[in-house]
Amino acid sequence: MSYCTRRMALAAAFALTSILLVAPASAQTKLKWAHVYETSEPYHIQSVWAAEEINKRTNGRYQIDVFPASQLGKESDINQGLSLGTVDMIISGSSFAARNYPPIGVTYYPYTFTGADHLLAYTKSDVFKELAKGYEEKTTHHIVAVTYYGVRQTTSNRAFKNCEEMKGLKIRVPDAPAYLAMPRACGANTTPIAFAEVYLALQNGTVDAQENPFTTIEAKKFYEVQKYIVLTGHIVDHLNTVLSGGLWAKLSEQDRKIFTEVAQEAATKASLQIRDKEKQLGDFFRQKGLTIVEVDSKDFRENVLKNVSFETFGYRKADWDRIQALKPVTN
Repeated sequence: MSYCTRRMALAAAFALTSILLVAPASAQTKLKWAHVYETSEPYHIQSVWAAEEINKRTNGRYQIDVFPASQLGKESDINQGLSLGTVDMIISGSSFAARNYPPIGVTYYPYTFTGADHLLAYTKSDVFKELAKGYEEKTTHHIVAVTYYGVRQTTSNRAFKNCEEMKGLKIRVPDAPAYLAMPRACGANTTPIAFAEVYLALQNGTVDAQENPFTTIEAKKFYEVQKYIVLTGHIVDHLNTVLSGGLWAKLSEQDRKIFTEVAQEAATKASLQIRDKEKQLGDFFRQKGLTIVEVDSKDFRENVLKNVSFETFGYRKADWDRIQALKPVTN
């Protein structure tokens, strides 16, 4: 072999070695997954598991970093981030998705669901598929999974048992229109405050009350600055796991399948954990000195239906009627 030939062979070998060494690193895609919940909550715990599992099932091609507790912004920010490219995946409620596609928010119309099993039936129904498709057509973002968030109850420093007694109550609600329906139908004064700032607002008296599921009331320690938990049960809530349109378009069919399957496994586990914990937390709150107040939910429901039209929020009553007709299923 001539000197020139040897040099060419060595150069080719070196180039091949360099490619082999660099390829795995350059092939890895880094993604950001954001949400507003605490690290102790199932949504975060299962998101971290899902991120690791996707990494495993794709042989390390995707490294997903999960950012909890509003680290990348409040809920409206991370929803906008899907389009701006600042986040790739989020966990967020349909009430925020409804800002871009109002019909998907119909599930936040108060007293839509009878409970978790009714919500589960919805997530498996044609009406959900149609609403999710409408959202994707409007935004390009793709919903891969739905997690049960819990039944929203009201914590307050003033007790009330019916809609009339709620009049004048200063209550924090999330910064999304759907949450206004029940409090405003009952004459309460609603104030949108960022999730991360609610504890302080309750503590210093900026607001008298807030509403969230039991698990969130515990995780955010709202029980430390409230006297009552009023069982309004006005919304059976859920969270969507959403991939940005940019990410979804880049995924191969096989990777789409992996992301979807893993996200749904994580959602199922988180949902079961939430349901189990909800059953335990009533006693926990009583031990912390709170009084749990039963209400006439029929009175609240009738006032909402009388005072708040579906069209106010861009919802379609036909979708709501189809959801009412669904039979609850057991998970």
